[in-house]
Amino acid sequence: MTDLSRQSDASVAGSSSAPVLAIEHLSVSFRGRSGVHQALHDVSFAIQPGEIVAVVGESGSGKSVTSLAVMGLLAASARIDGGAIRFRDRTGETRDLSRLSDEQRRRLRGREMAMIFQEPMTSLNPVLRVGDQLTEALRDHQICSGAEAQARARSLLRQVRIADIDRVMKSFPHALSGGMRQRVMIAQALACDPELLIADEPTTALDVTVQARILHILRELQREKQMAVLFITHDMGVVAEVADRVVVMYRGHVVEQGPVEAIFAAPQHDYTRALLAAVPKPGEMREQRWPQRFPLLHGDAPAEEPHITARYEEKPLLDVRGLSVRFPIRSGIFSALTHRVHAVEQIDFALWPGETLAIVGESGCGKSTTGRALMRLVDGDADSILFAGREIASLKEAQFQPLRREIQMVFQDPYASLNPRLTVGFTIAEPLLLHGLVRSLEEATPQVEALLASVGLLPEHARRYPHEFSGGQRQRIAIARAMALKPKIIIADEAVSALDVSVQAQVINLMMDLQQQTGVAWIFISHDMAVVERIANRVAVMYLGQIVEIGPRQSVFNQPQHPYTQRLLASVPVVDPLNRPARRFDESEIPSPVRSVKETVSKHRYRQVAPGHWVADAR
Repeated sequence: MTDLSRQSDASVAGSSSAPVLAIEHLSVSFRGRSGVHQALHDVSFAIQPGEIVAVVGESGSGKSVTSLAVMGLLAASARIDGGAIRFRDRTGETRDLSRLSDEQRRRLRGREMAMIFQEPMTSLNPVLRVGDQLTEALRDHQICSGAEAQARARSLLRQVRIADIDRVMKSFPHALSGGMRQRVMIAQALACDPELLIADEPTTALDVTVQARILHILRELQREKQMAVLFITHDMGVVAEVADRVVVMYRGHVVEQGPVEAIFAAPQHDYTRALLAAVPKPGEMREQRWPQRFPLLHGDAPAEEPHITARYEEKPLLDVRGLSVRFPIRSGIFSALTHRVHAVEQIDFALWPGETLAIVGESGCGKSTTGRALMRLVDGDADSILFAGREIASLKEAQFQPLRREIQMVFQDPYASLNPRLTVGFTIAEPLLLHGLVRSLEEATPQVEALLASVGLLPEHARRYPHEFSGGQRQRIAIARAMALKPKIIIADEAVSALDVSVQAQVINLMMDLQQQTGVAWIFISHDMAVVERIANRVAVMYLGQIVEIGPRQSVFNQPQHPYTQRLLASVPVVDPLNRPARRFDESEIPSPVRSVKETVSKHRYRQVAPGHWVADAR
């Protein structure tokens, strides 16, 4: 028996009551064409009543496989090779879930144990109204009558702080925002008052303000109902915010577990130390004017010298004035234009050579649309866009085409932006061929190999396809492709938001290395304020399509002036389990950017509050 298994068994034996869930020496493997892959090796831990246990680790560590094994949702190719999953239901009976039939497991799911998935849009039924989905489990388990189920559904929506209950009950999932859909998922999971709730990355794709609200709701409901919660995440800030105990997984093994305070204060395993070192900690850059690299993994010392690449003594490389993007909404028999979505509304900003400008805000604020408008991937209007002193706003598409060499973009999902049928080598060489910089693939090979080396990959990787790489490696390939044409500007649209924390640190350090070597300027679009604090020279905060605050990162983070900026920063998880701040939440929904064709929107007026730091006047 391993030390960790003894630790787990001892914690179970020494508790005042039997655990709700005890996983004992669980091993799971998958069988495929390439052979057998061992996903879990001798995994052991337990969850007590009323306890939140966070399971952390990178993609592929076995977190989600563990939760799916508990729920009985493993793929047909999976096999439980050994161990037990002991679950105690509300009657006090304990049984081994791994030995139950499918029908016995189905009776437990929803009623005794429930799961919140990472992406609610793929978990909610798109053709059923929210009200029907909330009452489904209650009726299926014959817990109450139809009328009682409706009343229960409304009560659940009230518990997850949804105000417009009548509208939401009648809505289909696609009509709700991401945060609202996640709240509906939580309500659905809690419908039958389960003994065990499994939350699998429930806030990964959410904005920081919505994430803070969801975590607060989960914690409050868990305390109120004394549920046992298995919380799966790779975000150590979220762990510090909600967990009682932590289980650290690495390559299918449990490498460390213990109380959250002990894990954060004195991590024992190298991998746990590496995870915590890679976490961007809000406030740690408070005294630093310039960006700094993340501490490297495996205990290496961080680079202490500041990252000084921005050349503010020169003229701006990009100067944008009055950029607007409006999407038409047509209705009626003749498809008359009645409304417009004001996605970006008359914004001004500049970007200097070698600078990193971060554009931050919640989903729907217009930050991604701004990047796409600069690349002409969406149609926009502008009073003026100067690139290297040249007016480009009025250029025709054929005239703008050569400028695509100078301005490149890296997207959030590298798997969607890399052609799965092309080798990585051809993908990187393609822009060189399209712009006539090389005459053949053979001629491009030395440059392709050099680009792969610059992002930490090997020359032989050029012959592989995108599906053969991890998420972090695919993002490196996307960056290598963007760097192929030696651009002056790269727009990174949520380029690291889906990556594990340690991979995220590696990719950001890579971006900073490339900036140091080539002088490229980055427009870094993100909703992760902790990452922005580390990487940005200046920050532009967007709200409802307009920039409400812009200035040096240190000034904006240390003295935020606009109420929206203050709300964003107050929502960032504090990476300290001993300091869990009491949060206040704005219950009002963000106003809609949809406006009548006849309605005009005035441009913001700004006042200067510090050198280079401007804030929009309140209307």
